[in-house]
Amino acid sequence: MKRIHPMLAGTILLSLAACGSDHHDDEAAPVRVTELAAGTYAVSAGDAANPTAGKYYAAADGSRLVVLNDAQERATAIYRRAAGGAWRASPAGTALDLLSSNAVVPETIAVAAIVGNYSVRLAGGAVAAFSVNGAGEIVPGTTGCRLSGKLGAAPFSSALTLTLSASGCGDLPAESTGFAVADRDYAPAAFRLLADDGRAVVDLWAYRD
Repeated sequence: MKRIHPMLAGTILLSLAACGSDHHDDEAAPVRVTELAAGTYAVSAGDAANPTAGKYYAAADGSRLVVLNDAQERATAIYRRAAGGAWRASPAGTALDLLSSNAVVPETIAVAAIVGNYSVRLAGGAVAAFSVNGAGEIVPGTTGCRLSGKLGAAPFSSALTLTLSASGCGDLPAESTGFAVADRDYAPAAFRLLADDGRAVVDLWAYRD
């Protein structure tokens, strides 16, 4: 059953506590995540009595994307791996052991299909407007928060790669990378911008104007 998300669905930013002034993040232990075969899955993790739900996107080339959500379906953690690379987590973590995984039919997303004007609601309640053009460029609108960036082909049929810049957008990182993800459960949102800067998670639900 589709979950209807109001316009108030927005952004969650998870800040990590600093551990001194040196760069301990660079020496962090490798991240381990339960491996699933290529496909798209509804997953759960954490406490079996009160599990955290999410989605797991696995491409044939070894690329992976996992997003875990809170009860309001705001992203609390993103795990991702590029083909041939290592897992990385934001916020920082070392292991994600899944409690369950169920294959679901993936959505598809393409730049040509999402050309148009969009709005997102920020954590503080402000609205940011942007458009997507035929080249996959995210072009800022006239709102105080200016979002710009680039969308491109991704190994997952449900996602496009994302580079995102934010100016005047409160606590949003100035630069982040991730994916624009399509999912029928996100309706009426057209897609979801999921990104991080290695410290904070960006979760923006894009609604077509």
